[in-house]
Amino acid sequence: MAQLRQDYDKFIDRQAMVIAVGPEDAKTFTDYWHNKKMPFTGIPDPEHAIAGLYGQKVNPLKFGRMPALVVIDKNKKGKIRFAHYGDSMSDIPTDDDILALLDEINKES
Repeated sequence: MAQLRQDYDKFIDRQAMVIAVGPEDAKTFTDYWHNKKMPFTGIPDPEHAIAGLYGQKVNPLKFGRMPALVVIDKNKKGKIRFAHYGDSMSDIPTDDDILALLDEINKES
């Protein structure tokens, strides 16, 4: 999250909207979001409703929900352009990889 926060302007420059979905209850999530001064939208999802829509996995042996990153193209009526489902908390694409993907998507538009 720290890297995403640091690179947030790069995502905005590419006309991307960043939304993070977390498993915490609303109060815990909101407190964290405000304390860390996150510049992008965050949505608490303690019932896993949003996670379930996108197929995010839960592994209790690895402390809960596994990372998932989904790029949705609003210009293509919500088409999923990229999805990554991590096997561990450190298994996530780099911001540079996602920014390069966004550059490719923007070239198509």
